Amino acid sequence: MSRLATSFVLGYHGCDESVARKAVTEGSTILQSDRDYDWLGPGAYFWESDPMRALEWAKWKTDRGEYETPAVVGAVIDLRNCLDLVSRDDVELLRAAHKSFIRLQKTAGLPIPKNKNPRGSKDRDRSLRFLDCAVLRHLHEIIDGMAKNDPDIPPFDTVRGMFVEGGKAYKGSGLYLKSHVQIAVRTPACIKGVFRPLNSN
Repeated sequence: MSRLATSFVLGYHGCDESVARKAVTEGSTILQSDRDYDWLGPGAYFWESDPMRALEWAKWKTDRGEYETPAVVGAVIDLRNCLDLVSRDDVELLRAAHKSFIRLQKTAGLPIPKNKNPRGSKDRDRSLRFLDCAVLRHLHEIIDGMAKNDPDIPPFDTVRGMFVEGGKAYKGSGLYLKSHVQIAVRTPACIKGVFRPLNSN
């Protein structure tokens, strides 16, 4: 469990204008996502240090008819006890949770979820992360259960992950256009303040 990263980061949440306005003027909590295919498991999702990517995502949701007006909310996030999946120790913890999850599913005779693409998608990113989400939920259940009996084992407040996504930045590049760092905030108190960034809609 990583404690080496700087604790405070800026995150950006792509959303509808109505949600952004309520978050800033009324102090409404950023909506927690709890879908079976969420990339980092349950939490309020933010793009770390990238308001442009958050706005692109909100515009994509608008094009799909899910939002009326795309907008972005910025947030000061205290990572606190963070499951940081760019940290080797935390990735190893996730690998152990995967082994435990597979063993449990097989023992119970239950299917093992798979990451996959939406129907008809030609994208290779497998954006529906059913397996990853299930493993993260399993890990949280284990840690949350241990935390009830041992105050020295706190639950994870946030999850942070890096994703390589999109086409290559240029021919022959090892860098990709939509690579990003996402944060899922499990504990709402980690969001210390919200704001509207410039050019956020």
